Amino acid sequence: MQYLPIAWRLVGQTALVVGGGDVAIRKARLLARAGARLRIIAPEISDDLKAMAEKSGGEVLVQAYQASALDGVSLVVGATDDGDVNAQLHKDAVERNIPVNVVDNPPLCTFIFPAIVDRDPILISISSGGASPVLARWLRSKIETILPSRLGDLAQIMGEYRSQLAKKLPSIGARRQFWEGTLEGPVAEQALAGRLDEARQRLQSAIDSADAKKLSKGEVYLVGAGPGDPDLLTFRALRLLQKADVVLYDRLVSDQVLEMARRDADLVYVGKARDKHALPQDNINDLLVHYAQQGKKVCRLKGGDPFIFGRGGEEIDKIAEAGIDFQVVPGVTAAAGCAAYAGIPLTHRDYAQSVRFVTGHRKDGSVSLPWDTLVTPGETLVFYMGLVSLPEISKNLIAHGMRADMPAALISRGTTNDQEVIVGTVGSLPKDIQNREVHAPTLIIVGEVVGVFPRYSWFRSQAEQN
Repeated sequence: MQYLPIAWRLVGQTALVVGGGDVAIRKARLLARAGARLRIIAPEISDDLKAMAEKSGGEVLVQAYQASALDGVSLVVGATDDGDVNAQLHKDAVERNIPVNVVDNPPLCTFIFPAIVDRDPILISISSGGASPVLARWLRSKIETILPSRLGDLAQIMGEYRSQLAKKLPSIGARRQFWEGTLEGPVAEQALAGRLDEARQRLQSAIDSADAKKLSKGEVYLVGAGPGDPDLLTFRALRLLQKADVVLYDRLVSDQVLEMARRDADLVYVGKARDKHALPQDNINDLLVHYAQQGKKVCRLKGGDPFIFGRGGEEIDKIAEAGIDFQVVPGVTAAAGCAAYAGIPLTHRDYAQSVRFVTGHRKDGSVSLPWDTLVTPGETLVFYMGLVSLPEISKNLIAHGMRADMPAALISRGTTNDQEVIVGTVGSLPKDIQNREVHAPTLIIVGEVVGVFPRYSWFRSQAEQN
């Protein structure tokens, strides 16, 4: 992140604009709308710009730029086409620790103007860090189409009742839940439809009947985060993730997914690696209950799907035993996500009529599996957590009748930009990875469907690039 997005209160402060043309007018208009007093300096200044400065309570200096114009200003905008003036302005402002923006010249900017979606008092800013202003404006146009025009009215009404609600509900968590319910109910609908008096009446009634005990009740969300790509999150998963006060996550949850949590949520790492447990499962179960009993909304964010080798069942047992409300949100399991991104169909009319998911090691760390039943014609096998056990998996499959030349693939860090697909056979795959650095998490796919992989040139090229 090259720039820190902030909301800057400029009411009553002086902002200097160097330049007198159309570009200066555009920037000055934004500053004036934010309540700044405008100081304009340029050899020639348009009448519109002069009028804007006078209306803001500022001043107009019809002269060449001088460093003395910086006295008493809070920020500076350079809007001239004179490179020497712009460079000198930047130098003078930096020496005085005054934020400066030279239009369309990122190296001479200590701050930038984002593209703005204005639903006053709601403002949304979009910035590309100066890399692509056109893209930022394009994104703004997309957001404009989905935000109601009266969103500002709704925000204004909610602001009018904040202090009253704070007296009724001292708990921040209870107030947050109240407002979340308001945004999804009739108060919001009426405000967005322009029926502001009705919205106020309904909101007042809701505040009068608000029950702190009910609103402060804890809840657990068991959410599948998918195999890594944040685009694979469901809408419901995203909504609950952004609603949670506390997020417990494991090592299979990608940083990109974690970034989507609420900024003020507590993030608690409870990840586990093979034979290296950050927290025993029982402790994780206890933590979920502990936070929920404090009245918090707790999101247990799990890689893949929580009920497919994710120990979600064990966690739900503990939560239900404690009498805590919970929701389960399924996620894209690693088998489906990684196979799709690798271009390997798990089933195929010509090669596989069934697919079986198998864990590469059990609770005690062993690989004791019903090998006889795993060697079945026309079936695809998918081994989760099988990297360390791959030699034993290979040996046992062959010993129980599987062809040594049966196609097999190992997918590392599937669905992410670092995905790697290693294709071989059941007999060769353990040797194929011996001298390679293979990163967890991994998935192993065994079956004739792996032989389809080379036919998909796009997937193959992606794998080769990785």
